[in-house]
Amino acid sequence: MPVRPLTSSRIAGISTAIAAIVLLIAIAASSDRSSAPLLVSQLTGNTMGTGYTVKYRHAADVPSVEAIQAEVEWQLAEINQSMSTYDANSELSRFNRSGSTEWVPVSTPLYTVLAAALEIGRQSSGAFDITIGPLVNLWGFGPENRSQDIPGADEIAAMLERTGHDKLMLDETARAVRKSRADVYVDLSAIAKGYAVDHIAAILERHGIGHYMIEIGGEIRVRGANAQQMPWRIGIDKPQTQGHAVQRVLVLDNVALATSGNYRNYFMIGDRRYMHVIDPATGWSAESRLSSVTVLAETCMLADAWATALLVLGPERGLAIAEQLGLRALFIADLDGAFTEYATSHFESGETQNIAVTFLAAFLIMGIAIAAMAIGVVMGRKPIAGSCGGLGQLGLGCDGGCGRPCSSSENDKSSADKSRP
Repeated sequence: MPVRPLTSSRIAGISTAIAAIVLLIAIAASSDRSSAPLLVSQLTGNTMGTGYTVKYRHAADVPSVEAIQAEVEWQLAEINQSMSTYDANSELSRFNRSGSTEWVPVSTPLYTVLAAALEIGRQSSGAFDITIGPLVNLWGFGPENRSQDIPGADEIAAMLERTGHDKLMLDETARAVRKSRADVYVDLSAIAKGYAVDHIAAILERHGIGHYMIEIGGEIRVRGANAQQMPWRIGIDKPQTQGHAVQRVLVLDNVALATSGNYRNYFMIGDRRYMHVIDPATGWSAESRLSSVTVLAETCMLADAWATALLVLGPERGLAIAEQLGLRALFIADLDGAFTEYATSHFESGETQNIAVTFLAAFLIMGIAIAAMAIGVVMGRKPIAGSCGGLGQLGLGCDGGCGRPCSSSENDKSSADKSRP
């Protein structure tokens, strides 16, 4: 290919491009010097029979860590008081004990979660069923004491008469709920934690915090960047019964994630393992080659519920429904001891998008570095204020001083096995 001569117009164009790069670097450096770095804080505590962790980056003028934690704890207590089946005085427990089949007005949070749960139950052909509580208790995975024997067929059949998402009705105008049978029992353990995560996110965002990772019992929501100013990286557990290992690491931003697994919470009778996931259609502990399902969604409430629904559906039906509904889902199946992944096209496209964004960011950083070093040469080999040709002043996560390497970010991993109700 012939080389084009350096005409005056081409030289002018190159000069303009270089000037633009210099201007952008100067603006970025000036902006970085004038703005204080974000601080890093972390909250931890217990809620809903499990623990919670909140990591966030924030400006110095936001409320104190103690003030935000007090707000978070109050919100979690309110949700627990509304939706817990372990608290006998909660709004949900009182509804479950009620022998009435009349309309019962409920709080806005409880109505919101009930409405979302029934819609997902409909979309999943009944695989997600919040009335399955009696069967969960019968199998010993609820708040009641576990039996030493597996339930009998007659007991399961009797409980199936009480279950089914069609046995609950909602009145949106009156914000009320009604049972078709007095003995219907509602269990929100597969959706309430996700709802709580979303409300913690709302608290942080209300205070202007745009960088955070929130986790309750494996249900996660992330936004912005971590302490190393990199996208959050969430580890998905390898679904093995002994020990912990990471199956895959996801690079995420502004998304919620939930994983439901059947490999931690179980009991053995003889040489057979009975998992905590109950199939609403049969009333029996679900039997499937599927070990775990991870779902990415706009809200953690939806991710939480759909992870459970798809695990119940199994790899074939679950994958088909998830694909049809456009869900971003990753299925991990145990095929004779080897873990095999199946993912919806929407999940894979999201992963490809993350890789592309990471590559683009690396490419841009490299371009800025080359431009900064070129400026150093032009200015008599004197680097722009900062280090490594000015990168230290551009907020790119490098250490001060060219003799030290750029800092490397550590994985922000949160295991996700829904092992407790």
